[in-house]
Amino acid sequence: MGRTVDYYFAPQSPWAYLGHQRFADITRRCGATVRVMPIDLGGKVFPISGGLPLGQRAPQRQAYRLVELQRFSQYLGAPLNLKPRYFPVGGDDAARLIIAADLALGSAASMGLAGAVLAACWAQERNIADEKVLGALLTELGLPASLLEKSYSQTVQQRYDTCTRAAIDAGVFGAPSYVIDGEIFWGQDRLDFVERVLAP
Repeated sequence: MGRTVDYYFAPQSPWAYLGHQRFADITRRCGATVRVMPIDLGGKVFPISGGLPLGQRAPQRQAYRLVELQRFSQYLGAPLNLKPRYFPVGGDDAARLIIAADLALGSAASMGLAGAVLAACWAQERNIADEKVLGALLTELGLPASLLEKSYSQTVQQRYDTCTRAAIDAGVFGAPSYVIDGEIFWGQDRLDFVERVLAP
């Protein structure tokens, strides 16, 4: 039986975007189960873990981030706008929509939606904090429009809070993070290690 991966990510993370499809492919090949767990990274995880919002980081770190994003974009053949029109952008509404899809339809649907949200932000110059954009993504994926309304429910908010709390309790401090049996793999550049652990 395949193993389970807790997939902690923020819907506005470029690193989650760069790793998402590879992670999905790895877990599919290895027969692993994915628990899709969007988190409030900037609002709740960073204040506890010592992380800083992008604009508050040292200029050297901000500059090197752009270098690394460009490198990985080219290496992976993944189109990416280094400075997208709608970034920084709030990820809460998108996170709740992904959770609503997970609760209603399961992890395959929520993984597909997460990938679409990440690509909308980083490859398509779309505002993932705009309800109309989120509704359009549901339509494009053939998912029920009713998920948008469900995303505002107390049940979904509670799950979002639970995912964020679980990330903090697990020691997660950045996104994406993949946790397997309590072991954290931080960053899409650790996916080779994830695959080694999951390989049957």
